[in-house]
Amino acid sequence: FGLFLKKRDAAMQLSYRLTNIFIHRSKMPQTTPYSSKFNPSTYSSNHSHRQPVEENYGGLHYRDNKLVSGSLEALIQLLVPTVDYYPDRSYIFTFLLSSRLFLHPFELMSRVCYLCVDHHRVGDPQTDKKRIREIAPKIVQLLTEWTETFPYDFRDERMMRSLKEMTHRLAFGDELSRRAMQRLIQRLLRKLTTLGQYEESLATSSATAAAMDRPLALKSKQQLVRREECVLNLCDDPFVFAQQLTHIEMERLSYIGPEEFVRAFAQKRPSDNHKSLFSKRKASNLEAYVEWFNRLSYLTATEICMPVKKKHRARVLEFFIDVAQECFNIGNFNSLMAIITGMNMNPVSRLKKTWNKVNTDKFDILVHQMDPSSNFYNYRTALRGATQRSSTAHTSQEMIVIPFFSLFIKDIYFLNEGCVNRLPNGHINFEKFWELAKQVSEFLSWRQVICPFERDRKTLQYLISTPVFSEDELQLASYESEGPENNLERDTRRSLRSECFFENPCLRH
Repeated sequence: FGLFLKKRDAAMQLSYRLTNIFIHRSKMPQTTPYSSKFNPSTYSSNHSHRQPVEENYGGLHYRDNKLVSGSLEALIQLLVPTVDYYPDRSYIFTFLLSSRLFLHPFELMSRVCYLCVDHHRVGDPQTDKKRIREIAPKIVQLLTEWTETFPYDFRDERMMRSLKEMTHRLAFGDELSRRAMQRLIQRLLRKLTTLGQYEESLATSSATAAAMDRPLALKSKQQLVRREECVLNLCDDPFVFAQQLTHIEMERLSYIGPEEFVRAFAQKRPSDNHKSLFSKRKASNLEAYVEWFNRLSYLTATEICMPVKKKHRARVLEFFIDVAQECFNIGNFNSLMAIITGMNMNPVSRLKKTWNKVNTDKFDILVHQMDPSSNFYNYRTALRGATQRSSTAHTSQEMIVIPFFSLFIKDIYFLNEGCVNRLPNGHINFEKFWELAKQVSEFLSWRQVICPFERDRKTLQYLISTPVFSEDELQLASYESEGPENNLERDTRRSLRSECFFENPCLRH
């Protein structure tokens, strides 16, 4: 009996807290989406001596009408729509993005469903049906935003089950909302099917490339140059080549879910033994995109090191410099940086005789643009320019912004590491998550642009699947192109040659 009283008291306290939050919610300030982005400068005279206005509403803390922290319970309640309340879209996105650091999406889904429907049941069928009819459109709207922005959450069977259960509950009061939920589920299933097919194609491409790369190590350079798919034979127009790179970049960007940026830095909870968000998709689309950057770098270096004749190497080198320039003009900074990285690899950079035959003025300007000094100041300036061009674009080509992705990830990593998730009072640090959401939402705006360029199927297939040299193979190819200059390089070449011949005795003369 004592245990029963404790449970009853706990339930009453929870109900009391939720009621207080609900009562205060109508008085809460409505936060402008990412309002910090539009705040006047901190150096403005209007703010130099003014103290910020601090306010508290039922477990939520505001500063100058901006939500800065809150208890998890209060933040969940703020997500839940009522007959006369619907949360800001910016809040929905920010909380759905960040809440997975504190509870599993399935747990959040269960609590939202309870608070939307079950918590307000009075037991009278007619009254309950009337209330469901009134609130159903807002529930549908919330779940629509969730399924469209975070579809990967619904790969968890429990999430799909909750979604279908909510459809049945809404059918109790509103046939139109039931139909809307059915359409929502159909769209979601189509999207998950498309995502699954894309990931399968990535896995197939990776397996094919791996199978083709291994025999590559067993061939001599003279054999390799005879392959028909030499880059200049396939496509000698730098602009078209840059367009095809942009196709690959934008396709791979489009499949990266916003939750992957959070999941990349979140550790799986020891108690979370079931199949969950953190255990799904061992090779995420984010990781696959980083691998694409590495592949493009090695492909660039391979193409430059492969030709036997110096004049042919110089032509390929000039071609990739022109491709990099076109990538910069398009706004494809990721391919630009991958090409520069490939050219700066030692096997390429040491080819002095080849470089002497090339006018490097254009390359030097591109390297300056991507200079890492001062935290990539030059690149960040160019990125802001591309972003401004995109925001006022008149054509789809002007809308393209593809960031240097590794740096984008690094920025999010340092934001995560530099700010605590919870404050000393136990509140969630929502200021941090506003900033995180602002960065990720900008990425989503870049991701949704449709690539306007015509596809060149052969070039695309070549970029995705043609074999590339490993690091050792690049080094050996470089020495075969331009001989060693010192004893260390001669010893390295001798070692690399012996390893190659040991693996394939047929290559021995």
